[in-house]
Amino acid sequence: MGDVPSAERPASTDAVIDVGQIDQLIDALRRRDYVVVGPTLSGEAIVYDELSASSDLPRGWTDEQDGGRYRLERRDDDALFGYAVGPHSWKQFLFPPRTVLWRAQRSEGGFDIVDERAEQPRYAFLGVRSCDLHAMAVQDRVFLDCVEPDATYGARRGAAFVVVVQCGEPGGTCFCVSMGTGPRAESGFDLGLTELTADGRHEFLVEVGSGRGTEVLAELAHRPATPDDRATATLVTERAATTMGRTLDTDGIQQLLAEQLEHPRWDDVADRCLACTNCTLVCPTCFCSAVEDTTDLAGDAIRTRRWDSCFTLGHSYVHGGSVRSTVRARYRQWLTHKLGTWIDQFGTSGCVGCGRCISWCPVGIDLTEEVAALRAPTEQTTNGGGRKT
Repeated sequence: MGDVPSAERPASTDAVIDVGQIDQLIDALRRRDYVVVGPTLSGEAIVYDELSASSDLPRGWTDEQDGGRYRLERRDDDALFGYAVGPHSWKQFLFPPRTVLWRAQRSEGGFDIVDERAEQPRYAFLGVRSCDLHAMAVQDRVFLDCVEPDATYGARRGAAFVVVVQCGEPGGTCFCVSMGTGPRAESGFDLGLTELTADGRHEFLVEVGSGRGTEVLAELAHRPATPDDRATATLVTERAATTMGRTLDTDGIQQLLAEQLEHPRWDDVADRCLACTNCTLVCPTCFCSAVEDTTDLAGDAIRTRRWDSCFTLGHSYVHGGSVRSTVRARYRQWLTHKLGTWIDQFGTSGCVGCGRCISWCPVGIDLTEEVAALRAPTEQTTNGGGRKT
């Protein structure tokens, strides 16, 4: 949430830093009392966690992704950001999986309510992709552009310092070009980095997107970017745009989904779907939550908000039972809301084309295939496909 839109940034403000300056960037952010979070290796995946130095980054690693498949592989260079996206999104830091709302402590007269809203951490996100930046904007609509803005989300989002890394390595399940969300971020960040590794160089083109970004860049050793530097950086994202692993035809998708609620493809996908909630947990825009009340041994009551999923029976429970009692109904609700009625509700699609839901589905269900099947004649619905050929 840079304070100067980067779309208005003159090209003359672009700079180039050496790979060694990434440590100085992290140090500059830590000196400003930011908790620096970025990609690191853990559990055979690239996840987001706190960083203290560039040595924590996944240097020389990339990922290979397909439906139900995610594997790490070594690169032939030392790129720090040479991967697509992993199972984590930045959502977990802005919209925490569990948030204590309040606590009620026993007193002689009954209960005293204790406000549990503690001071929120100040995050600096290093390595944000364009798709995830758009996902943040989607959640801004959900949590902030409403009658009662969410205080926890608002405090964390407003304080966040965003360092984008322009995508040069889309995964096999990526389709951000189809959604208009990448691979290049144009605005909404404080600093934008493009990693340049061709011909033995290892530098970063730096785009300044805010006054805060200008202040941080001033503390790093840098040189002005040349037209050749900017041209090379442009080629990185242009090449990424032509190597997406998936495509999705979004033309008339709201009407398509609204008219195909009884299509036999919903039965087909229900036979495969485990209703495990993986797709909603890895999705950077899903926002479903539930509120639960518990008591501890002292008799104090605690109200907690936690992530929920439209794939659980309890999510649609009303007195007497669940509205969506079948997997068919729950998958249909997820897909039609994500790609269709979300636009009616929030003015934007709920999908940013990151492909996480495809990679991390245990049985490899691919929403691009499901939409393609809904567009196809009924007799061809088991042969849909969104893979790029």
